Amino acid sequence: MLRSLFWVCLFALTMSLSTASATEKPLQLRVLSYNIHHGEGIDRLLDLNRIAKVINSVHPDIVSLQEVDRTTARVKNQDQPAVLAKATSMQVIFAQNIPFQGGDYGNAILSKHQIVNHKNHKLPNHDNGEQRGALQATIKLPGNHGNLTFWATHLDHRPDPKERMDSAQYLVQVAGKTPTTLSILAGDLNATPASNVLTIFSKHWFNPIAGKPQPTIPVTKPTKQIDFVLAHPKDRWTAKSVTVLDEAVASDHRAILTVFELRP
Repeated sequence: MLRSLFWVCLFALTMSLSTASATEKPLQLRVLSYNIHHGEGIDRLLDLNRIAKVINSVHPDIVSLQEVDRTTARVKNQDQPAVLAKATSMQVIFAQNIPFQGGDYGNAILSKHQIVNHKNHKLPNHDNGEQRGALQATIKLPGNHGNLTFWATHLDHRPDPKERMDSAQYLVQVAGKTPTTLSILAGDLNATPASNVLTIFSKHWFNPIAGKPQPTIPVTKPTKQIDFVLAHPKDRWTAKSVTVLDEAVASDHRAILTVFELRP
């Protein structure tokens, strides 16, 4: 009798899990990447409220922010991560890549979903350039979709691509240690879609608009895309839309929004 009861329970559990899996709906995830230029617009006005309005205008679930200041002199000791978290009603994490003007300068992530943990990775540094970083966060997705590993990064801007390529290779190696993990990388890569840098990133993440660049700079009349939202694995994500926001004053970059659908 006990053996029969065991098999009945096992069958019921299997059917229950199968039904849950079959009825689980795809998850829509709105991901924004925005180099905010420490809140200083091309009119040279420091106005973080404009940055918050740009973010709120597209209702993102997760935001990758680059060039963020925390209590530096040039932003009048403003705690920009905290201000943006309050203005957007989102959780925030911030990581310093360099100390700057009495405060910190680096990347940040805003999220509507729970941030479980995070870690900052210092990226390869060549020829005493600016120390760059990649902020890694584990974010709990709603429903039964599990966790997402989200990366916010900003790569070297100098003409020689060697540091960017080494940084891309480092990130691919780290992410490749958990190849089945859901992952999104978003940021200012200072590289174009046809560059060797994006070729390296494509070893792990896919570019949903490969072959069709979406220019993000210069901000007044964009002609080149250097800001990206990349995803992994390709068989789980569908990009429903990619939009470069029509705002040309608040920062020296335009923000780029990708709306993904995550299949169960």
